[in-house]
Amino acid sequence: MVRILILSVILLVIDFYIYQPFLTAIAPWSRPIRLTASILFWSIPLLATFWLIALQTEWITPGQAGRFRSVFQSALFLVYLCKVIVLPFVLIDDLRRGVLWVSSLFGSEPSYLPGRSRFLSTLGLAAGALPFSLLLYGMWRNPYRYRIHRASIPVRNLPTSLEGLRIVQISDIHSGSFTMTEPVENAIDMVLDLQPDLILFTGDLVNSKASEMAPFLSMFSRLKAPAGVYSILGNHDYGDYHNWPSEEAKRANFEQLVETHAKLGWDLLRNEHRILQIRGEELALIGVENYSTHARFPKYGDLTQALTGCAQVPLKILMSHDPSHWEAQVKGQQPDIFLTLSGHTHGMQFGVEIPGWMKWSPIQYVYKQWAGLYQEAGQYLYVNRGLGFLGYPGRVGILPEITLLELTGKNPSDSIS
Repeated sequence: MVRILILSVILLVIDFYIYQPFLTAIAPWSRPIRLTASILFWSIPLLATFWLIALQTEWITPGQAGRFRSVFQSALFLVYLCKVIVLPFVLIDDLRRGVLWVSSLFGSEPSYLPGRSRFLSTLGLAAGALPFSLLLYGMWRNPYRYRIHRASIPVRNLPTSLEGLRIVQISDIHSGSFTMTEPVENAIDMVLDLQPDLILFTGDLVNSKASEMAPFLSMFSRLKAPAGVYSILGNHDYGDYHNWPSEEAKRANFEQLVETHAKLGWDLLRNEHRILQIRGEELALIGVENYSTHARFPKYGDLTQALTGCAQVPLKILMSHDPSHWEAQVKGQQPDIFLTLSGHTHGMQFGVEIPGWMKWSPIQYVYKQWAGLYQEAGQYLYVNRGLGFLGYPGRVGILPEITLLELTGKNPSDSIS
């Protein structure tokens, strides 16, 4: 409760500091409009305080709040993020007026210009409104705007019968974040319309709890392919980010999650492989548990164990949730793994992508490979941007992805990231 009180005080301090430039900016408006705007301004901190107290006192539990909780909390976060953006402009104006006041103490005639304060206040509010508008649009328009990304993967000595083999990859479903079901059903239809030979899921089925997948079991179990549907675990699937009442409860949740993959009809690979017979040829599909080079994410993956017993198969595909694994243990070290499939980054759900010209996201300063196709010395990595979302219930610039990869013995016509 003390933390809630401290947070509420901090938010109120921000609100009081922003309120003066807010009044300055709306000063030219009529009195009824100014009054309405002020009521709306103060309704937000009141709602935020009520929400914090309600959650702390369990008037509203996370279960009762449901998925609305994610949207509402994100909206409040966006409001205060934008207010923080306004703060430097307010500070500049206060410093300017402070300098004028000090100069007046030494006999200089103050030259306070209210128009300048109004300009800085309006500029600050506009600076805060721009990211707010973008992020709000991302919440309203983009969480379910699925995009199909296509790429050709050239493979040395690819058997003729495997030319054009179609692999669909999906990743990072994060079913606990979904607020609607119908758009997700549309994503399943989009996958099936691609007529894949093989469907691969590269981790993060849920946010923390296996029960999050219950409303979506029937729709995702529709995913079928001639060569099968295979899956691996992501860092969120282990329940490490939830405060469990006991270790037994955490283990029970994990067992339920493993059972969920079976109910979906997906073959879950946990540091193991499957030798697939496709069009008369052998293909080794390898799946490892989560392995990351970043300290905050778990290292449950064991590539050596997963590879044991498939050395005789020349064509190998690896599923590994975290793309940093490719640099750490695959690239240049396991040359017979011609393709690695990862997810995890979501493209940070924020960035700019203009095909053939620009691809940028803040996540690139954390992950060298963060979205799309990468290659080095004949080895390829594809990083899926994720089907779902986490934390922020939207996307700006980086839309949810369904990936279609086609194997070819020819040179690729696609650009490589």
